Amino acid sequence: MVLEIYNTLTKSKEEFKPIQEGKVNMYACGPTVNDVPHLGHARAQISFDVLRKYFAFSGYDVKFVSNITDIEDKIINKAHELGIPIAELTEKNAKEHMDDYAAIGIAKPDVQPRATEYVSQMIELVQLLIDKGFAYTIEGDGIYYDVSKFEDYGKLSGIDLTQLKSARELKDESKGQGKRDSKDFVLWKFSKEGEPSWAAVFGDGRPGWHIECSAMTHAIFGKTFDLHCGGQDLIFPHHEDEIAQSEAGYGEKMCNYWMHNGMVNIEKVKMSKSLGNFTTIKKLLEVYSGEVIRYFVLNSHYRKPVDFSTAKLDEAKTAYERLKRKALLIEDDGELNELFIEEFKKEMDEDLNTAGGINVLWKIVDYDGAGRFQALQKIDEIMGFHLLREDKLEIPNGIQSLLDERQKAREDKDWKLSDELRDRIQADGFLVKDGKGGQEISRL
Repeated sequence: MVLEIYNTLTKSKEEFKPIQEGKVNMYACGPTVNDVPHLGHARAQISFDVLRKYFAFSGYDVKFVSNITDIEDKIINKAHELGIPIAELTEKNAKEHMDDYAAIGIAKPDVQPRATEYVSQMIELVQLLIDKGFAYTIEGDGIYYDVSKFEDYGKLSGIDLTQLKSARELKDESKGQGKRDSKDFVLWKFSKEGEPSWAAVFGDGRPGWHIECSAMTHAIFGKTFDLHCGGQDLIFPHHEDEIAQSEAGYGEKMCNYWMHNGMVNIEKVKMSKSLGNFTTIKKLLEVYSGEVIRYFVLNSHYRKPVDFSTAKLDEAKTAYERLKRKALLIEDDGELNELFIEEFKKEMDEDLNTAGGINVLWKIVDYDGAGRFQALQKIDEIMGFHLLREDKLEIPNGIQSLLDERQKAREDKDWKLSDELRDRIQADGFLVKDGKGGQEISRL
């Protein structure tokens, strides 16, 4: 039984074989911190957090790198719009991302580079591309990558390049004037007033967006690395451009496997800030726990689109809480039922089938036999549901008042009122049982 993943580069499922036996170097495109994180960020973060943890579970030594883009057009524009320094904006939003990711159970990357920390490496790569004839200058604008010089351009996306705009069609457009081809992309933007700038022999300025990941991955991993992850919306042009500049500049394959998660739709419409239909993680956390959000995300295959709605998240909440109630009834008998572990591995080895992994959890809690506590514990370490953790129950003030009233009714031996209050509490979503220590309350 081996792990097979769908490799976007080859358009097929392949057995995962790391470059170095027993070790995995993986990179995921991190957030551009011009704003707070939304459900789309959550899906990518959760999907590849589970992949990382499954690699570790499978015995690999994992080095996981995920960046923070803290210099880019959107960031500059947002800072100018708010009238605050760029650093103030990026620090605030980077903290928002990290806090919200932690709340949904995302482990911190082993290395989390910021783009502004690697500008010297970006300058070196731009110079390599100039020296090798893959770049050209547009006066007063910047340095651009000439995609016609890279024969394999388009190999990741498989996009029909002939359907994209021609250079002639760009002549009347305000951006990109002077580009030889519409597919050419900026490597370096020359200095403009009010924008950050770094010194470079080919002209002071700042890096283009695509160059950032290429320079950072090469600086951290060195040569070819194992796996690059990200959302499907990054396949073209971002990841296509990463490959072009990395392989042309450094003269070696960028990485062996590319994995991409599907998009999030809101009520069957693609989630987009421009449409105003995006949902922030923080807003979701006001109503749902991080574990419920993880359950919602992982109950679908990572490559398929997810249609978000409040009703579907409510369904996930109901299912998760029922699963946890069953899990908390299981006692540790000191044994491990390996059959459940093998079944879980079979599901996950099939291109990270987390929905199948959740089905195994349900089988465990419904199983009447030995070894299920430890099996559940091992699998839950990967899925991040905290099924065996006793959470402190927060009791709303109104419910507490009913409990106090019911306690007095029981002391007065008013069993009729006691039962009526129990039913009212239950109607509000809480279950009351009478034990030796008094009233015991739990969520339904």
